Amino acid sequence: MTSESIPPAPAPARRTVMAAAGAAGLAVALTACGSSDDSSSSSSDTQAGANASTGGDTGSGASSSASSGSGGGTALAKTTDIPEGGGKIFKDQAVVVTQPAAGTFKAFSTKCPHAGCAVSSIANGAIVCPCHGSQFSVEDGSVKKGPATTGLTAENVTVSGDSITLA
Repeated sequence: MTSESIPPAPAPARRTVMAAAGAAGLAVALTACGSSDDSSSSSSDTQAGANASTGGDTGSGASSSASSGSGGGTALAKTTDIPEGGGKIFKDQAVVVTQPAAGTFKAFSTKCPHAGCAVSSIANGAIVCPCHGSQFSVEDGSVKKGPATTGLTAENVTVSGDSITLA
């Protein structure tokens, strides 16, 4: 019997290896970023003692006009869930809803314009970013304390009866 050597299999091309690695990474990313079955949101309550009422001027970023309910949107909270002079952060929707005065509801993005961190709390009439200490007004999202130089982006919410919905 003769000893023949079998040539080694050729190595996969670099392009094949890179494509496989990319596909594996994409699969992991999609799995990690999957949606939750829970329709309720993760949220942070601040400044307890809500004394809310519906109606009133909502100013920019919010609407108190009645909606038909068929317009869609994401139900966020009841008006009584948002404390007067404070607010509530809805992490899953990346929005913070405030009630600067009774019956007035405002909404802002949770993304700090300074470095992109998510705001984490509301204290003493200010929405606070934990990364560098920027603070924003619960009334209009404007900068109360830097290093941020621009305010939070207003978001649209609708108040219908006692429900607050992200438009």
